[in-house]
Amino acid sequence: MSKVEIYTKGHCPYCHRAKALLEQKGVQYTEFKVDVQPELRAEMIKRANGGSTVPQIFIADQHVGGCDDMFALESQNKLDTLLSA
Repeated sequence: MSKVEIYTKGHCPYCHRAKALLEQKGVQYTEFKVDVQPELRAEMIKRANGGSTVPQIFIADQHVGGCDDMFALESQNKLDTLLSA
């Protein structure tokens, strides 16, 4: 199973939706809460090549993008392949 990391904020509906999809698939992930630890925001933006919205999702150290990007991978039947790499 690939390492999954997600940068989130507590009141973000897209963050909740992204985490729900991962949980539905039984995927364990590391969550970085940028509203609780604001010092992580600069790291997130750098890793996401300038992406400053949440969530920012990384699978196997590859930047996937946000919630909509991950759901697009799911609808194209590509997410499971990434997760199982």
